[in-house]
Amino acid sequence: MIPKIDLTLQDDVSIDETAFLARVINIIIETVELANLKFPKEAELSFVLAGDKTLQSLNKQWRAIDKPTNVLSFPGQDIQVGGQAGLMLGDIVISLETTKREAALENKAFNDHLSHLVIHGFLHLFGYDHENDIEANQMESLETKILNKLGIANPYEDEQFI
Repeated sequence: MIPKIDLTLQDDVSIDETAFLARVINIIIETVELANLKFPKEAELSFVLAGDKTLQSLNKQWRAIDKPTNVLSFPGQDIQVGGQAGLMLGDIVISLETTKREAALENKAFNDHLSHLVIHGFLHLFGYDHENDIEANQMESLETKILNKLGIANPYEDEQFI
């Protein structure tokens, strides 16, 4: 099952929207299957691809951290914990600037790193987190499993930015 996806580009970022949405659909299919996620067929999901300026502002406002980050997730108001979500799954905001910078620093393909951030942000909408070692291990293990299914190497073998 695929939610309706809304894509917004901000801060003059540029990306092949058709290719990005095709990638997102493939990622969601694998993530839903491997994480056993459930949501209504009318569900919606919003992606915002922006620059560091927007992510820094959101990060400061919502996490009191005054610097850009790679991805932020904002669960929908009617989301329920336990793998069952409401109609508006939420918003995933990704900084393409930070994503490109991190991919270059870690010698990763940009699209592989972007795919990881999509998975990471999507899992956050369903209550997955990494606030302690147990949660982090569970989330990283699931991300690695999904990435492996997509043919993408384990991003946690070296330093991590998430």
